[in-house]
Amino acid sequence: MKIGQLADAAHTQTETIRYYEREGLLPSAARSPANYRVYEDRHLKRLAFIRHCRSLDMTLDEIRILLRFKDAPSGNCVEVNGLLDQHIGHVAGRIRELKVLETELRRLRKQCDRAHLTADCGIMSELDKAALEQSRPPPARGKLAHIRGAH
Repeated sequence: MKIGQLADAAHTQTETIRYYEREGLLPSAARSPANYRVYEDRHLKRLAFIRHCRSLDMTLDEIRILLRFKDAPSGNCVEVNGLLDQHIGHVAGRIRELKVLETELRRLRKQCDRAHLTADCGIMSELDKAALEQSRPPPARGKLAHIRGAH
């Protein structure tokens, strides 16, 4: 099959297929006499594997490792277990971060309980205040910062 047919069969973009080839995740396809890439069923299966791993939010490096094990089926899968354990830890950390984000967004949402002019919107006011705080340089370490109005 040509690259467009592979893309349709795998529900992916042709550029993604070319990218995976450049990254060494997908083996290069043979060329037809007209210099078209000619893909086989093995390409489709490997591409489906890669896409599924990406849907699990795995990095290309993680997928590359898994593909090495897939290509050597008689090897020991202890490293696969370790890789998945690390990925689970990463996902758990992201879930914690997302929960903190959700809490912050809910707190922010409570700043405006009814419709008013945008100039009076509590959410917009809080976003402005937070943006200003983030744009300030951090206080110098090891030195006492001068506090205006303290004299």
